[in-house]
Amino acid sequence: MVDDPDGTHEEAARPSKSERKRAMLALQEMGERLVSLPQADLEKISIEDEQLRDAIELARRITARGGRKRQLQFIGKLMRSVDVESIREGLSALDQQHVQRAAEFHRTEKARDRLRDEGDDAVGDTLATWPQAEASWLRQWIRQHPAEVARGNEKSHLRKLFRYLSDLDQSAEDEF
Repeated sequence: MVDDPDGTHEEAARPSKSERKRAMLALQEMGERLVSLPQADLEKISIEDEQLRDAIELARRITARGGRKRQLQFIGKLMRSVDVESIREGLSALDQQHVQRAAEFHRTEKARDRLRDEGDDAVGDTLATWPQAEASWLRQWIRQHPAEVARGNEKSHLRKLFRYLSDLDQSAEDEF
C-alpha cells in the first residue's frame, strides 16, 4: 500500500470485500429468518420499511426454489438500506420467549414425571411450586394412575395431568 500525500490510508478505512460479503450474508440470513417466521411472530417485529415488509410477504408465497432464492437476495439488499437494529431486537425478544416457553414446558414435564414416579411424596413439592393447586385432585390422580396404566390409558392420563399443571403454571404467570 502506498501512503497518500497527506498520510492517510483510504483503503484502511473501508471494510474489505470479505467483510462486506459477510455483512451482506448476515443480513440475508436475517431476512430468511423473517420469511420463515409464523405470521403471528412476524407481526410482533417492527419493520418500518414498507417495501421490505412487502418483499417478505412475497417471499413467503413463492414456492419455486430459484425464485425464492432471488427474493431472499433482494430482501438482503433491501435490509442494507434499513436500520436493522429494531428487527434484531425483535428477533432477540422472540428467542427469549422461546427459551422461556421451553423452560416452562420442562418444569411442568418434570413435575408431572415426579408425581407419576414418586406419588404422594411429590405432592408437597408441587404444592410449593403452585400453591393454587388442588391437593385432593393431585392425590386422586395419583390413586387412579395404576388403574389407568392397567387399562392402557396411561398416555391420556399423563396428558390430563400435564394440562392441569400447565394451566397452573400459566395462571401463576398471569398473576405476576
